[in-house]
Amino acid sequence: MHDAQVFIWDETLRDGEQTPGVSLSIEQKVEIAKALDELKVDVISAGFPAVSKDEFEAVKRITSLNLNARIGLF
Repeated sequence: MHDAQVFIWDETLRDGEQTPGVSLSIEQKVEIAKALDELKVDVISAGFPAVSKDEFEAVKRITSLNLNARIGLF
């Protein structure tokens, strides 16, 4: 039997925002990233910074928080 290791990868800030009618502000994205980190999520998919200035700024702020979670960028 092998020891299994499970990692939690969260897509709320990337795929979650693609839901019709959902639009998160930079501040909301930062707060969500902090909450996910507090929940011990292993990887936070922070978004695609090349999409817009606001997306770039949100990713910049999230990566500057020095969270325990790894930050994924696409």
